[in-house]
Amino acid sequence: MFEFIRTHQRLMQFALLLFIFPSFAFFGLESYTRLRDGDNTVAKVAGQSIKQQEFDAAQREQMERFRQMFGGQFDPKMLDTPQARQNILDGLIAQRVMAAEAVKNRLSVSDQALQQTILATPGLTGADGKFDVERYKSLLAAQGMTPAMYEARLRQELVLQQINAGVQSTAFAPKTVANRLSDLNDQEREMQDLLFKASDFVSQVKVTDEMLKAYYEKNGAQFEIPEQVKAEYVLLSSDVVAAQISVSDADIKSYYDQNAKRYMEEEQRRASHILIKTDKSASAADKAAAKEKAEKLLAQVRKNPADFAKLAKENSQDPGSAERGGDLDFFGKGMMVPPFEEAVFKLKQGEISDLVQSDFGYHIIQLTAIKPASGKSLDDVKGQIASEIKKQLAAKKFTEMAEQFSNTVYEQADSLKPVADKLKLKIETANGLTRTPNASAVPNAPFNHPKFLNALFSDDPIKNKRNTEAVEVAPSTLIAGRVLEYKPVTKRPFEEVQAVVRERVTQAEAANLARKAGEAKLATVKSGTDVAGFGEAKIVSRAKSQNVNRDALMAVMKADTTKLPAYVGVDLGTQGYGVYRINKVVQPANVDIARRQSEQQQIANALAQQESFAYLEALKKKAKVEITQPAATKPAEDQIDKK
Repeated sequence: MFEFIRTHQRLMQFALLLFIFPSFAFFGLESYTRLRDGDNTVAKVAGQSIKQQEFDAAQREQMERFRQMFGGQFDPKMLDTPQARQNILDGLIAQRVMAAEAVKNRLSVSDQALQQTILATPGLTGADGKFDVERYKSLLAAQGMTPAMYEARLRQELVLQQINAGVQSTAFAPKTVANRLSDLNDQEREMQDLLFKASDFVSQVKVTDEMLKAYYEKNGAQFEIPEQVKAEYVLLSSDVVAAQISVSDADIKSYYDQNAKRYMEEEQRRASHILIKTDKSASAADKAAAKEKAEKLLAQVRKNPADFAKLAKENSQDPGSAERGGDLDFFGKGMMVPPFEEAVFKLKQGEISDLVQSDFGYHIIQLTAIKPASGKSLDDVKGQIASEIKKQLAAKKFTEMAEQFSNTVYEQADSLKPVADKLKLKIETANGLTRTPNASAVPNAPFNHPKFLNALFSDDPIKNKRNTEAVEVAPSTLIAGRVLEYKPVTKRPFEEVQAVVRERVTQAEAANLARKAGEAKLATVKSGTDVAGFGEAKIVSRAKSQNVNRDALMAVMKADTTKLPAYVGVDLGTQGYGVYRINKVVQPANVDIARRQSEQQQIANALAQQESFAYLEALKKKAKVEITQPAATKPAEDQIDKK
């Protein structure tokens, strides 16, 4: 449903950054977050501050985007790392320096380009294939944006895209370099293997009780039962708040009356046109020739209006509509460039315009139909209005209740009952919680969130049985908990795990014996004294493994083949050890031209990314970027301080 917003957010994704965010941060339901006292600047770019609020909003926005993309498979831990948080800050810094460069170079996006981008956005057309203005507005409203806000954001993103595209377009891959890399990728090597399997050495392993006990003591963490708690918790979310709100018919009627324009279908007009293109940079002579051609066509259609579609197919230079006889289907105000729109809405049905000049060229327009404005009745939109009112009221009430929630769980920290009674919340219980989220738990279960578990396993809740602080585990979702029972880390008795210990010791010792035997064999084959025992010859390449172990394949392909046969040995871990002989190197005569072209493009893309990275680093240096607080080490959820 929000695919169209995600599409344009992706316009700003640079290959050199893992995360990048819109430059406007909108604060709504998150306003309850109380920031630390004092200056909350986390970075400065050219003397301008990036505040902690922006960082937190960017982190929440990225988490929500990932939830929409991955659904129940999304693991918040993906963004709960120092590197992920640093990437968020890097993204904000990148936006600031790029935006400053755009202003300096007076880059802009025309209304026409912006309009075309919006019209081409997936998900904004109705069942009839037409642009749905109401859907556009409602989807933006669900994201807390008006069309003006979204279009301002999109305009800036398109400007920044211009900068990035301009830099990346300067990169190219020399053909000789690309061909050499493709040659290496295509290269084939004939090899034979001699495997020393760990399983073949198991019978030689002698395991003593001392070895078992030593392994058990050295690797005690392998046999630990992690600490666990049984906890109770209360949850405050927008859904919980909405369930407490009722909307009356009078409220719905009042809302309908106050927002009547929203439920009006504006007048739409259907037109056909013939376009003769002119470029802004065209010479005066070319522009005059285009205008002369358009005037001749205008005279023809005025003489024979019935031939408009035929002439459009034959002469119009708008490929999108020419094949349909120039038909542009129905559209409302704001959907066409101003000169075109002004002319259309002055025409009467069936009339043909004079020449209309726009940035695209000269238009001859025929108005073919008019769809009068119409409105939706209260009954038609009653459910929609009730939902909107409830959402607005819930947003406001949630902000108020979040403050009370945070204060109450702190001020009356010996029990969750006061906050549950005060805010009409239900106390839930969860058993068997550990410090790390349980992968088998219900997807997105709030009690399984790493931030909540971190708070629950801190000293105060465990030692003093006090409530945790309020923890934000999702947008507009707070949770607080209290430990009922705590079980510390325990170690399984040696007797209970002795069989497992024996198996692991045996496996390790067998692999060690296999490695020693393999290394001894490698030494003899390199000296030429014993080269027997190798298996059947195989032709392998980086793209054709022939079921050879990946580490072994890479070792074979990287081996020095200036003198053949060449030998390499590879430790295969618990599987044993492998000795590999390379007999010859083959460069295939026939190459895949399409694949090589693709590889050359990949190399060019990699170089373009390097160019972008270097350019961005230069801009950051020029802007004197300064990190003033370690924001990347402080998750947004931890910014909810106790009052």
